[in-house]
Amino acid sequence: MKSTAKAPKHVSLIDGSGFLFRAFYALPPLTRSDGTPVNAVLGFTNMLWAMLRETNADHIAVVFDTARKTFRNDIFPDYKANRDAPPEELIPQFDLVREAVRAFNVAALELKGFEADDLIATYTRIARERGAKVTIVTSDKDLMQLVVGEQVMVFDHFKNKTIGENGVFEKFGVMPNKVVDVQSLAGDSSDNVPGVPGIGIKTAAQLINEYGDLDSLISRADEIKQTKRRENILNNTKMALISRKLVKLRDDVPVPEPIEKLAVQKINPKTLMNFLNVQGFKSAAQRISTQLEKTSNQDLEVSSNYDKPTKNYSLVQDITSLQSWVSRARKAGIVAIDTETNSLDANRAKLVGISLAVAAGEACYIPISHRSEDILEDPESFTQIELDKVITNLKPILENPSILKVGQNIKYDMLVLAKYGVNLTSIADSMVMSFVLDGSMHGHGMDELSLLHLDHKPITYKEVTGSGKGKITFDLVKLDAACQYSAEDSDITLRLFTKLQSQLLEQRMVTVYERLERPLVQILMKMEETGVKLDRKVLSRLSNDFSQSISELEKQVHKISDKEFNLGSPKQLGEILFDEMGLKAEKKGKSGARSTSADVLENLAAEGHKIPSLVLKW
Repeated sequence: MKSTAKAPKHVSLIDGSGFLFRAFYALPPLTRSDGTPVNAVLGFTNMLWAMLRETNADHIAVVFDTARKTFRNDIFPDYKANRDAPPEELIPQFDLVREAVRAFNVAALELKGFEADDLIATYTRIARERGAKVTIVTSDKDLMQLVVGEQVMVFDHFKNKTIGENGVFEKFGVMPNKVVDVQSLAGDSSDNVPGVPGIGIKTAAQLINEYGDLDSLISRADEIKQTKRRENILNNTKMALISRKLVKLRDDVPVPEPIEKLAVQKINPKTLMNFLNVQGFKSAAQRISTQLEKTSNQDLEVSSNYDKPTKNYSLVQDITSLQSWVSRARKAGIVAIDTETNSLDANRAKLVGISLAVAAGEACYIPISHRSEDILEDPESFTQIELDKVITNLKPILENPSILKVGQNIKYDMLVLAKYGVNLTSIADSMVMSFVLDGSMHGHGMDELSLLHLDHKPITYKEVTGSGKGKITFDLVKLDAACQYSAEDSDITLRLFTKLQSQLLEQRMVTVYERLERPLVQILMKMEETGVKLDRKVLSRLSNDFSQSISELEKQVHKISDKEFNLGSPKQLGEILFDEMGLKAEKKGKSGARSTSADVLENLAAEGHKIPSLVLKW
């Protein structure tokens, strides 16, 4: 990211407070060495770094809320009064995330008496007046009112989704310039914006589209046919107008920095690494440092050596050696891991050994339960550390969230280790990364990926266990052979991770991997570990209850229509509603048939028609 003094062409405005809360609730509790909570800071840092790597904006700012009380509380004292105070563990992290932003050499902005949204709206206006494109990075629907054509768009970082005018219409049923009118009628329970009772988003959109805007609707409210709806709007006109003042964003607030000061600046690695290390984010520091070097093209020779390093694989057979590798993993902040077992079924597999890799070509194998069928073989050749001692020494680094654990199909290793009381955290998966990048273009097994990305053919499983009738389980493999095979697996996994990580950046797929695919590994592992428990009696009772309810609803519909028909048939339902009852058909499907979709039925039910309401329940 190079510094620029030019006028902005693309401005990225990041909803910092939204990022912070999402990070806090997404990560388990984490404290640094002095006991300060930092889980939100770690999540925020990872999200900000991923976003900075993916954007092509030349001006960037992270915008924060200040105290809860703003000018909106003067208008409506109960505004956001329904919200609980922030968790105690989050409070000390408010200042730290601002430090994190500054450590990345990005502007951190806030304005007392106003919300972050108002600052974003103001900078958006200024950028538009300069002819710049604006991307608002947020998951907050309130900022959708700022969308304008191709010039101003919202990007939901967590869903990896860009929202333009069509996306706003899908959400609110109106174009962006009418979103405020819709929100004024519908209100917002999350912010304690009152709105008009009985008016939801769909009804509000229908009314605004019909009458043009909120003022026109209020002045012509007595024309509304539905009695209840008309009365609600006439009796709550004041609340609708107050709600408009609450939801409409101010775009004229005093900005703390001129927009030119938001120009992207080069990151100072020393400043950033110092911040990350103070927080105890060793894994993040190692990862970001590596990526910064590659971005600045200062690590080409190292990268080349990383592809074809000198192998240095060692067999770990005593506690001193094991503790040395644990120390190396802790210092590196990243370790590749591979478990060797006697079964492909993780839930039944017995742990035979574990391999670790901490750098290219630097790996070890820790045998645990190897055995020999040759009674004459020297027992010394099968010296192994006891299982409980291996687990005791490895558990602290494997469960440490600040140390990244890399695996190839790491879900299997997580399931195996869970049986021994180890909860593997902060994981990355080279197989999943490959799938994100190339999908069905090729297989994603380690051997294939090694040939494809590293031009290296690894030792195959058959080479150490044999095949056919002579095949043995891994616990019978000689220790030297097991070491070369398993240590190589960890080594290649770590090298693949480094290679694929840069490709994710180049192909702009970091968000897909980080937000969608990587979190699923943990979820799927828990599903496989826990299984699904069913109470057949409860299911049977529910089934009977549903059947009775369905039957009763069908009887009610048939009684009202004075005719029996199949409620599940769109054609027959359409004939009853539009032909026999004479209701207006709002839209047609692709085949030309009149639509009886849920939104059509909801609108008809809102107008007071009984059959659509019953069919929706059915």
